[in-house]
Amino acid sequence: MNLTQDQIQAYHDDGAVLVKGLLTDWVDVIRAGIQRNMDEPGIYAAENLGVGESGRFFDDYCNWTRIPEFKDVILNSPAAQAAADLMQSDSVKVFHDHVLVKEPGTSKPTPWHQDSPYYFVNGEQNVSFWCPVDKVTDATLRCVAGSHRWEKPVLPVRWLSNTDFYPDTNVYQSVPDPDNDNMNILEWELEPGDAVAFNFKTLHGARGNESATRRRAFSLRLVGDDARYITRPGKTSPPFPGHDMTDNDVLREDWFPTIFQR
Repeated sequence: MNLTQDQIQAYHDDGAVLVKGLLTDWVDVIRAGIQRNMDEPGIYAAENLGVGESGRFFDDYCNWTRIPEFKDVILNSPAAQAAADLMQSDSVKVFHDHVLVKEPGTSKPTPWHQDSPYYFVNGEQNVSFWCPVDKVTDATLRCVAGSHRWEKPVLPVRWLSNTDFYPDTNVYQSVPDPDNDNMNILEWELEPGDAVAFNFKTLHGARGNESATRRRAFSLRLVGDDARYITRPGKTSPPFPGHDMTDNDVLREDWFPTIFQR
């Protein structure tokens, strides 16, 4: 997977870029892993619909060490080298995996949010790959161009209860409304194996899945040379309890292994 200079520049300018066919050869493996994940949910698995909401919106994360299909993709697919190129980093570490499934007829959208405020990771060299294993149109990922450069991060919110994740502080801004505020929203129709690469600080979300087909997505969160631990105002998500790291520590190698090194 050789990325063009235009793709790398777009990633840095906009905070998101389409990488066609990044995991096309791995779609069947990812599908099998997602099914295993849904059959054997992890400790962080969640159903994100309230009473009376139709469909199913399942998500789960931090399962790659117990689901062999995910481990195979992480260690052997082109994703790590593509991440190094996009981040302009000499090394790539795993942060976590994430599965998001919207069954047909699920009207609930994925709320607008930035990933970075939920995480205990600081640094500019990071990337998320959002890869569907079904063709997606309206239920695709949507990213606000340039939002990774906003001065104030967006206050993280719990998806089901819609409550603030941290105490209200002047550090964060409230969640904006990109559609009504006429922000530059990037979105692409995707084939299975295509990937949207976006920065942890990029504001993103997705519409509900009103189609007659499933929308299964595998997301892989990776970090580069400058990733360091940072304390947040409360428990992070994922929480990674007992990590024993303090501010400015390099992420511990035994939990967040290096999967690519130039």
